[in-house]
Amino acid sequence: MDWGTELWDQYDIIEKHTQSGLELVEKYVKFVKERTEIEQNYAKQLRNLSKKYNLKRSSKDEPECRLSSYQSFLDILNEMNDYAGQRELIAENMMMNICIDLTKYLQELKQERKTYLMEAKKAQQSLESTYKQLDSSKKRFEREWREAERAAQYAEKTDQDINATKADVEKAKQQAHMRAHVAEECKNDYAAQLQKYNKEQNQFYFNDMPLIFNKLQDLDERRVRKLAQGYILFSDTEKHVMPIIGKCLEGITKAGTNVNERNDSMVVIEQNKSGFERPGDVEFEDYSQGINRASSDSSLGTPKGPMDLLGKNKSKNFWLFSKRSKFTPERITPTVTEDFAHLPPEQRRKRLQQKLEEICKELQKETDQSEALGKMKDVYEKNPQMGDPASLASQISQTSQNIERLRGELSKYETWLAEAGGRGDTLRYKTHTFNNNGAHDVQSPDGAHSDESTPDPSQAIYAEFDDDFEDDELAAPIGKCTAMYNFPGASEGTITMQEGEVLAVVEEDKGDGWTRVRRNNGDEGYIPTSYVTITLNK
Repeated sequence: MDWGTELWDQYDIIEKHTQSGLELVEKYVKFVKERTEIEQNYAKQLRNLSKKYNLKRSSKDEPECRLSSYQSFLDILNEMNDYAGQRELIAENMMMNICIDLTKYLQELKQERKTYLMEAKKAQQSLESTYKQLDSSKKRFEREWREAERAAQYAEKTDQDINATKADVEKAKQQAHMRAHVAEECKNDYAAQLQKYNKEQNQFYFNDMPLIFNKLQDLDERRVRKLAQGYILFSDTEKHVMPIIGKCLEGITKAGTNVNERNDSMVVIEQNKSGFERPGDVEFEDYSQGINRASSDSSLGTPKGPMDLLGKNKSKNFWLFSKRSKFTPERITPTVTEDFAHLPPEQRRKRLQQKLEEICKELQKETDQSEALGKMKDVYEKNPQMGDPASLASQISQTSQNIERLRGELSKYETWLAEAGGRGDTLRYKTHTFNNNGAHDVQSPDGAHSDESTPDPSQAIYAEFDDDFEDDELAAPIGKCTAMYNFPGASEGTITMQEGEVLAVVEEDKGDGWTRVRRNNGDEGYIPTSYVTITLNK
């Protein structure tokens, strides 16, 4: 069933229905736009909420951050931030796949509908024009036929009139004959116009308008189909991100299950354990017996009660449940010292060990920099075209000064750690000595030195900072590089390279202009970073 057959006489209904359908599409587009605005505002509020409750950078080093409950809360905030991103993605996809697409399609339908209605209007106007011609010819035929009848009656009357002359009779007959001829022509013209109109009317009602109505029906059905797809996309857009949203929610659940109250208690103990002994019993001082007076006075010199705590750590209050006085803030806020003496023994040892680790890492970094500068200087001396060795003097000097400064700090903090009761024998380290070029020699585990010099214990560095080429196992490649130029590799530690050769990257450039690479046969060495194009593994 089609509109052209069943609704051939319902032009106004079809026009109204198609217009209403287009308005429905516009209404749906507006609805989806408002939905995207809700999603965007929701995502924005979630992001602001996560940002509001997230720890500042300065707060991330707070002791509480090590607690699993705090870490889980941060994980929840991160998951909520990701969740907000998925809501934004829903809004973006709805806008792109529904609103923009439907709006564009709607404009095309409007233009197409306008074309069809213009065709219908043109056909209607053509039929109306033909009808007017028919009506005009019909009225002319009617008028001329009546004139012919009157002329015939007048001729007959004149012929019967005995007073009329022969000339008058002949003239009346000629006039009647002429009118009859004109009436006959009008009759033929009317018949021709009628035939033409009937033909056009048949074409209009059985061909032209049904074709236009069928086109409008096809347009409306395509509109409905497209709108149905928009309805489905409204759901599918959200379904598409549901797995990721589900992972976000699973992450929140996991954050809850990761909370370990027992471990949090242990962390609190580890962070706040003072290391002090509990105070002993307060001795009885008998003032009634003079003989015990001296011993009582002497006992006051070495108290074993809470005053011992106060003597060892001025920052600690006398009682467990102390009442802080607003008039004596200096008792509450201890003076921070470089050796962490303001902390309880246990906390002081931990802070000193942490500081030693930081110094060792920094010292190792400067050591690597010194090695690299030494290698670069050696390469420049053997290959002057690559650079001036003297240009590295300031960097080498600065690095050496940094190393000496860090050695001094290392020795100082090791001494303080020993004073605090730190068990230094649990630290495995090796000693490095440095030459004027920034290169260093390594002391063997038994203390023997390549230059037979006596190692300084204050120059100890943890054993985790071994040289790159002393690893027992080959480091896994982190990428590959392609040589753009030839490189002779004449100096120690470097490797030859031919233009176009592909090598495995073992270690990135540390800022000294050299990259460590390896061939398939296992040969390793350094090459100038500027001589190759590097692609790192993702």
